[in-house]
Amino acid sequence: MQPRWPMQRRSKGHTRVAKRVCGALAIASLLSACSAASLSSGLEPTAQNAGAPLTTASVQPKRAPFDPFKQDTGSSYQPREVIKNPTLAQVLQKGPLPEYALGRTDAPVTVIKYVSLTCPFCRRFQKTVFPPFKRAYIDTGKVRFIMREFPIGRQSGTATIAWRCAPKRHYFKLYDAFLFSQPRWVSQEVRTGPILKVAARYGLTAAAYNACLKDQRLVAGLKAVKQRGRLLGVIGTPNFFINNKLVKRVLTLDGLRAHIDPLLQGAAAARNASAR
Repeated sequence: MQPRWPMQRRSKGHTRVAKRVCGALAIASLLSACSAASLSSGLEPTAQNAGAPLTTASVQPKRAPFDPFKQDTGSSYQPREVIKNPTLAQVLQKGPLPEYALGRTDAPVTVIKYVSLTCPFCRRFQKTVFPPFKRAYIDTGKVRFIMREFPIGRQSGTATIAWRCAPKRHYFKLYDAFLFSQPRWVSQEVRTGPILKVAARYGLTAAAYNACLKDQRLVAGLKAVKQRGRLLGVIGTPNFFINNKLVKRVLTLDGLRAHIDPLLQGAAAARNASAR
């Protein structure tokens, strides 16, 4: 929607300002789809008891053909139900695709970040919060950090396939590359060329990417990862699980500390008690 300007004669300066404002609004609209209103999904999870294990069978198709990244208003689905208080075992349950993690497997705290490659808040977190968080908590063995894909919008979904299709050793580097170059590849229409240009620097060839775009097992696996996140209560990106507690907002380093440090203290107290 174009801004409504006062009914007066516009100078050239006013015209230039109007164009800049309209461009800024378009970019902001494009990059800010990180919330529940913009979630894209082909399926809706059904209700499930809070104590039951999560399985991909709990996701029931409502329509075909499958399109995991199509924008969804929810009008064709039953109301979405989620597990309000999932256990840590439910949160950590692995899906059909391998998970990528940083940090020790036996770290006392696990942080899971749900991400969309087009999300500007994910980019801001990755630039300003993640580096000191990694140094203070992941590199010191206090936290195990897991990434889970939650694509929002078709361009994000198409880029997520490239992200998964590239050599595994570049998973985290390619994540940074996609986030930090968002203005060069994010668009309202699906464009594979700019996506491939980013991923090619990390070993993805055009032939491999085209094959992955047609790989229904990969696409279905990504859909299952996202739908399991929705069943757990994830509504946008970035959303975080800190152990089994869901945090539905962007976290600062101080915010992470406020959640993690009490858990670390509790784990240390438990170890000390068991050693007596």
